[in-house]
Amino acid sequence: MLVLRSDREIAAMRPAGFLVWKAQQLAASLIRPGITTREIDAAVEAFFAEHDAHPLFKGVPGPVPFPAVTCISVNEEVVHGIPGDRKLEEGDVVSIDTGCRVNGWCGDAAVTYPVGEISPEKAKLLEVTKGTLDLAIELMPKRRKWSEVAKEMAAYVRKAGFSVVEAFVGHGIGRTMHEDPQVPNFVCRDFLRRGDFPLRPGVVIAVEPMVNAGTKDVRVGKDLWTQLTRDGKPSAHFEHTLGLTTKGVYVLTGPPCELDEVFGVDLTPYE
Repeated sequence: MLVLRSDREIAAMRPAGFLVWKAQQLAASLIRPGITTREIDAAVEAFFAEHDAHPLFKGVPGPVPFPAVTCISVNEEVVHGIPGDRKLEEGDVVSIDTGCRVNGWCGDAAVTYPVGEISPEKAKLLEVTKGTLDLAIELMPKRRKWSEVAKEMAAYVRKAGFSVVEAFVGHGIGRTMHEDPQVPNFVCRDFLRRGDFPLRPGVVIAVEPMVNAGTKDVRVGKDLWTQLTRDGKPSAHFEHTLGLTTKGVYVLTGPPCELDEVFGVDLTPYE
């Protein structure tokens, strides 16, 4: 069931989202050839602990409980990569997905970063995937239903010659990380019949396009968590937690913005 939040509740989610944004800034500062994905995860975990933020990912149930506070996925890894001893290399692309809970509210965001100089194909993939998320943010206050946004997101990706991952989608978010509704980056008949939802003030969703350079199909890795492109081509992933308020779209996992002042949100304690 779709839960609509008041502007006040959406504003209360901002500290968690802001700390997720800060964690992403920290991760970005560490990315370089030679660093291990485990080192990045450890830095984010220490950051959350320093700010009394509860990490959302560690311990998530699955084939085995997820063992880290970040999902770090490199090149052909799409999502849910487990941090470990793998060292980043020049030319890699690395997706970092993380989330935390502060004062009972959740935030969740992902960014795909280049490691040094990357190929033109990878650079285009990152540009298009981020552009798909930016398009969704732009369209949310202008469309009546999510399917209308998702249709344009998918068309944007196809026009660029890439494919939208359909095995994983975005989600509602609030007191818990995964809430209704499901938020696909594409449109299918089943979603139109049973899953579509109106875009009105109070909707809070994590929008997360995952885009592959080749086929949309994925497979699970030997660790039972990491999802990889079936054809071995690279993938990219961008995500924001977004609140649709009476004043517009509030990017809850972004940098300081005008709506912080509009809603009287003081981020000073979290800086």
